[in-house]
Amino acid sequence: MRLLKTLAATLLLSAPALAQDRVQVQFAPGDYGVTVSNVIIGDAYIDYMLGARAGQKMFVELTVDDSNGHGTVYFNILPPGSTGEAIYVGSRDGNSTTVTLPADGDYAIRVYQMGNDADTGKTSGFHIDLSIQ
Repeated sequence: MRLLKTLAATLLLSAPALAQDRVQVQFAPGDYGVTVSNVIIGDAYIDYMLGARAGQKMFVELTVDDSNGHGTVYFNILPPGSTGEAIYVGSRDGNSTTVTLPADGDYAIRVYQMGNDADTGKTSGFHIDLSIQ
């Protein structure tokens, strides 16, 4: 049953997102995480929004599945109220982390491409594992 709930959540979140899209992520009852699959194109970005409390730990891991470019896909974690300032920068720190959250509110996990892939409109598929404990 738990696998079915996780699969349903994944399917709901796997539709292609438009440029600068915002997707609210909610876990199935009893679950504390989900895997999201999507595609990023060019210089677009997708914000996956997760509500959390100060002191909780957020785990994020991004895997690139397929790309017609170099697969330069990363994520940043933006705290509540951010206008672009990140508490974690994937292009500098890597595509897997566990972060202790500093405040209550909605966090954005921003997925984006960089370099030539962003500049020339390349397409990259990805999976992102998200959990909060």
